[in-house]
Amino acid sequence: MKIIKFFSSVLLIGTINSCAQKVELAPEKPNVVFILVDDLGLVDLGIMGSEYYETPNIDRLASEGIIFTQGYAASRVCSPSRASIMTGKFTARHGITDWIGAPSGKNWRKLNRHDKLLPADYIHSLPKEDKTIAEALKENGYKTFFAGKWHLGGEGSYPEDHGFDLNKGGWDKGSPIGGFFSPWTNPSLPNKIKGENLSMRLAKETAEFITKNKDTTFFAFLSFYAVHAPIQTTESKWQHYREKAEEKGIQDQGYQMEGVLPIRIVQDNPIYAGLVESMDDAVGEVLNALRASGLEDNTIVVFTSDNGGVASGDNFATSNLPLRGGKGYQYEGGIREPFFIKVPWLNINGTENNQPVIGTDFYPTILDLANIPLKPEQHIDGVSLRPLLEGKEVDIERPLYWHYPHYGNQGGQPSSIIRKGDWKLIHYWEDGREELYHLPSDIAEKNNVLESNQQLAMELSNQLMDWLEEVGAKTPKLDPEYDAELAQKRKERIVNEMLPRLEKERLNYLSKDFKSNADWWGSKVTKD
Repeated sequence: MKIIKFFSSVLLIGTINSCAQKVELAPEKPNVVFILVDDLGLVDLGIMGSEYYETPNIDRLASEGIIFTQGYAASRVCSPSRASIMTGKFTARHGITDWIGAPSGKNWRKLNRHDKLLPADYIHSLPKEDKTIAEALKENGYKTFFAGKWHLGGEGSYPEDHGFDLNKGGWDKGSPIGGFFSPWTNPSLPNKIKGENLSMRLAKETAEFITKNKDTTFFAFLSFYAVHAPIQTTESKWQHYREKAEEKGIQDQGYQMEGVLPIRIVQDNPIYAGLVESMDDAVGEVLNALRASGLEDNTIVVFTSDNGGVASGDNFATSNLPLRGGKGYQYEGGIREPFFIKVPWLNINGTENNQPVIGTDFYPTILDLANIPLKPEQHIDGVSLRPLLEGKEVDIERPLYWHYPHYGNQGGQPSSIIRKGDWKLIHYWEDGREELYHLPSDIAEKNNVLESNQQLAMELSNQLMDWLEEVGAKTPKLDPEYDAELAQKRKERIVNEMLPRLEKERLNYLSKDFKSNADWWGSKVTKD
């Protein structure tokens, strides 16, 4: 199986290996399975370069479809990104700019972060006036199904309120309450078997839906709670990856400072690795169900993540290197994702495409492949990728925008971004400074080249600000109670206390004597 070295010479805008040809027997109304993983980093997969995590089912799926090496989430955190997938709109346009439940305005002070700004307010549920991708497909005869994490509003704004006929596990919470092993707390997903793995349960619910509806046309959206915190796995999986880390050689240093928080610089967390593998096992369950039902050849399968891997904050679970940052950050590690589309009747096995694409593109692409008229007034910030899937050499020239007027849990800063062609400009709301990166030559975003490209930077900055004004984007405000001395003391505690503690915890997870708890979060109740 080919391993993608996305950080090397493939970063030029354009398409490579584009030999796809349309097959005569393409179905008029194909089934669609959309797999969305929570917090999965670009290099958390074997096929994307990880030498530590094992993801054979996802690797095989990617090798059977097209791999967009410059695929992006629409946000650096979950709810905004998910809303963009559902609506085809960038975050500043639909108004959900932070994860739903995050404090904003004066409420931010309660966290004792001592930041310069008060984060902007944001919309707390998926707007009713938007027609979701599920609603669009349902109107055209599709049976619609949702399983897993929703996090797009409370009662009245659940999956069944936005076009899904069935909902298994989707509610207002953004993490698995009770953890990844039954018993969990979820009103939409009753417990059945003590110790049951949540990812596999969601996969089995999806597989059951596929089997029951094999004679209909369906849209199944599997939205894993994994690999979000809490980080949990079974003892046997932990043991496997602990030994693997030891064989590779355990590095002395696992973290370095990135802005205001430490960030992980090595993939060697055996608990997280087991969580990733369990999610991959669940993906295999769904793919096997398609095959067993005779639906593999007429079902589109989409695979992506909602934001970058958690390298800082939360459980400091993974490393996104060579990308800078991770979930919550304005850098590529926060927004560049696994982005695969399998269309069985197209000869695109393992094709790599290097054009920048984004989560808003899924909506029009799915409609186009299903031969349903596009809704440009709805998916206004998305374009159909069908021409690229069919091997046509076209350049999609358009700016991509990100707007995050908030502080994240992971250390990222309130900022807005424009990417146009090879160039990425970041505008920081704390002080108005800007950074400019040439991504093909600097994927790690180490060299701010704004000073040597001032005219280009000015043009991109003006275009970004004009767009934000056009869509009515909300911005953060200076906190009149900001105390620089308290902020400095917090930073010193992070460097002097948190950083050493994280290194100690990392080595503890890799110790032969490590024990999570008496029954490994309940996983010992059932077979691994």
